[in-house]
Amino acid sequence: MHTNDYETIHRPVLLDRCVELVAPALRHEGAVAVDCTLGLAGHAVAFLKAAPQARLIGIDRDAEALELATRRMEQEGLAGRFTPVHAAFDAFGEVLERAGVTGVDAVFMDLGLSSLQIDETERGFSYAHDAPLDMRMDVGQTLTAARVLAEYDVDALTRIFRAYGEERFARPIAREIVRRRAAHPLTTSSQLTGLVDEVVPQAHRPAGNPAKRVFQALRIEVNGELDKLAGTLPQIANRLNVGGRLVVESYHSLEDKTVKSFMAQGLKADVPDGLPMVPPDAMPFFREITRGAVKADAEEIARNPRSASVRLRGVELVRPIPDRWRRRFDTHQSAHRNGRRR
Repeated sequence: MHTNDYETIHRPVLLDRCVELVAPALRHEGAVAVDCTLGLAGHAVAFLKAAPQARLIGIDRDAEALELATRRMEQEGLAGRFTPVHAAFDAFGEVLERAGVTGVDAVFMDLGLSSLQIDETERGFSYAHDAPLDMRMDVGQTLTAARVLAEYDVDALTRIFRAYGEERFARPIAREIVRRRAAHPLTTSSQLTGLVDEVVPQAHRPAGNPAKRVFQALRIEVNGELDKLAGTLPQIANRLNVGGRLVVESYHSLEDKTVKSFMAQGLKADVPDGLPMVPPDAMPFFREITRGAVKADAEEIARNPRSASVRLRGVELVRPIPDRWRRRFDTHQSAHRNGRRR
């Protein structure tokens, strides 16, 4: 597969803007970047080309994507500055420890699905194709969408459809799933889309396929996406060098809310309201570099329809993180790590 083939499979979202945000932190000897969601390395290749002195660690839980990305780096002549790692991004701290890296200068996250995962119909991510209900980003794990639908009770299914899909008819859909599976298990995407189509009233359907929220919720549950994101951001902050940047692309409101809330902690003074003077150690430690969320313009969306829902946010670490915040972040990381290992 050649470079043009990779671009045909997956067109990176807001590529030029992401390079503008990431590259300034990498223009010094020994600079280290981490792409937590490597995919087919579209963004990663651009970062390395824009910052010839930098090296990049690329993390991905999808072994197939990692293999293709590594091959692409070789074709681009960038393999000497690239380290591939097969892991979920919530192992961020462990990945750096194994690599002997104590601090990094830029971290990039492109959340959501890659085009490779969407277009491989046998993975079952898309409601547009009939396929087994798998939805695993890492095919080595045991939990699948079909297993969730077969084993979760009405309350649990309702919770994930409501929390992760913001589905108004979460409980009726959950009840119908449990009722039907008593006779026949739900194993394919067409079975699930048909069920949702029957349950959701015509007058209350969202634009597009009525099953899209249920599919989103299942994908998030199967892959633990929001928990992993919330557990990873503190790890990243504690390992950013001063002047380092964190840049994140989100594709639905729950991801963006998690990212925005985390970044906001470092963008405001850590003092009670009304205090006449802010002590130096309570000053903000992040600087916003995107002025809120950057969205794709009409031209980008026309060129790459999957960019329509993107929200791009970035911050720069402007001073060392205060010890009390480091301890909070370490505590959060430890709790997440223990949760993963239970």
